[in-house]
Amino acid sequence: MEALITLLPGDGIGPEVTAAAHRVLKTVADIHGHTFTFDVRLIGGAAIDKTRNPLPADTVASCMESSAVFLGAVGGPRWSGPHVSVRPEKGLLELRSVLGVYANLRPVLVIDELIDASPLKPEYLSGVDLIVVRELTGGIYFGKKTRDETLATDLCTYHTHEIERIVRVAAKLATGRRGKLCSVDKANVLETSRLWRDVTDKTIAREFPDIEVETLLVDAAAMHLLSRPKDFDVIVTENMFGDILTDEASMLTGSLGMLPSASLGDSARGLFEPIHGSAPDIAGKDIANPCGAIASAALLLRHSLGLASEADMVEGAIRKAIQAGARTADIATAEGTSLSTTAMTDLIIDQLN
Repeated sequence: MEALITLLPGDGIGPEVTAAAHRVLKTVADIHGHTFTFDVRLIGGAAIDKTRNPLPADTVASCMESSAVFLGAVGGPRWSGPHVSVRPEKGLLELRSVLGVYANLRPVLVIDELIDASPLKPEYLSGVDLIVVRELTGGIYFGKKTRDETLATDLCTYHTHEIERIVRVAAKLATGRRGKLCSVDKANVLETSRLWRDVTDKTIAREFPDIEVETLLVDAAAMHLLSRPKDFDVIVTENMFGDILTDEASMLTGSLGMLPSASLGDSARGLFEPIHGSAPDIAGKDIANPCGAIASAALLLRHSLGLASEADMVEGAIRKAIQAGARTADIATAEGTSLSTTAMTDLIIDQLN
């Protein structure tokens, strides 16, 4: 097949892990006879430095013409602080809105060989395989914001249709997995969460009556995610809660660097990125873990290009490399040796070949 893929390396370690994903996608194309064309564009702090805009118009145009979009990371201390008027993260929020990607899928799969990399006890981890479905274009991140010298506000808003569509995505996923859905809210305090719970209950009862549903307050969910992670199958929640819970869930896998994500909407075009952020403290050192980015490339193959077997092959290559002992610094044991970003990518590509 032929596909145009827009690459947005961004900031910090973003260019390094994007390069790793790029190499893997090129390898997949070569092995299977596909033609992937890549268009590299600016976003975030890198775009601010060159254009004063965190999401330039030509970046948007490339993304809208592409089959899929891959993002490295945005942000860093150079573009933060109370007196900064334009932040890199604004470009990412605008991109999600422009692309209409409202459903963020974050798989959390524990590889047995990495159990020792997690701070949790091993008996909690073997067999953990869950997906967090995070609503991505509503809630407090997109609400009206105000600030003066003594007061700041962030408005959290959700509409019924926004809740219905994200719950449908999560429920359909659960139907194809173990048939278990956990909805996370804060309905004992927040009106948006009370609406979330009411709409979720009605949607599930009307459209997915065979699914087993559990409802948890977000503070309880944070606790249970560590005390009984194997019980979870698909978790659905609002924007901010999903952002926080998936960072917590990364500790089940041993590192934030292991987790991929897929942001999807009503079209095939999706936005794919590792969840780890820009990690400016290690940028340029060739030590970042590329696994989350490469696994995000696998999600790109599966969800935007419809290449499920190729996606399976990439995910299998990551597992095989780790099973063979390949480790970056974030998942290495105290006595073990760690690989560079480039060397880890090399070994994953060796497994592909």
